[in-house]
Amino acid sequence: MSGTVTSLWRHPIKSHGREEVATVTLTAGKTMPGDRIWAVAHEHSKADGHAWASCANFSRVAKAPGLMAITSRLDEAKGTVTLSHPELDDITVAPEQDEAALIAWVTPLMPAHRAASARVIRVDGRGMTDSDFPSITLCNAASHRVVEQRIGRDLSIHRWRGNVWFGGVPEWEEFDWMDREVQIGEAVLRVRERTDRCAATTANPETGQRDADTLGTLGTWGHQDFSVRAEVVRGGAMTRGDRVQVL
Repeated sequence: MSGTVTSLWRHPIKSHGREEVATVTLTAGKTMPGDRIWAVAHEHSKADGHAWASCANFSRVAKAPGLMAITSRLDEAKGTVTLSHPELDDITVAPEQDEAALIAWVTPLMPAHRAASARVIRVDGRGMTDSDFPSITLCNAASHRVVEQRIGRDLSIHRWRGNVWFGGVPEWEEFDWMDREVQIGEAVLRVRERTDRCAATTANPETGQRDADTLGTLGTWGHQDFSVRAEVVRGGAMTRGDRVQVL
């Protein structure tokens, strides 16, 4: 079974924006370049920046749906990220150096009853993915379409916060790829697990408001999973339009 890459996405600051890229060069054992480089730890977080920490340690869309409407632009040369939100003025920050400015900017989006954002975390050598291994999320456009059909309206793909979107593969086929290798462009990835979903997906990426029962809809298939997480086993370039081939 083969398909085609339709879009590539990275999220420079975990849960704080998304950005489309035309091409990336993957490295074995690493996350997508520019993806989840930083994460914003909340006031009760135990994350120390020395090792991976679970998503419960960070300010995230599941608890603060307003974050979903952020878009971002990473300037790799300068190490800065420009954040945009429909209710806020744009801001450009070097996340670690401008930690206070970043937290002040995002504070209006944080619910008062949730733990407040407190500090920026970065772990050298890996992105802060939800999985405890450096993962890249592979998303099937056909699976997204059947979720739309069952829920009864169009949904943005950004609810799923995936990295690699592909078409030309039947719905839910990706769940049959467990422990198999998939070649995308020059790179080869091994699929390791399904992506279990949370309340983040109920938030609208345009407005930051909860407006869709994505979890209940997924539950009609007997699970709450969407997409799969894969590990890069052979590095190389990956570009929009590349073939997706199960080996």
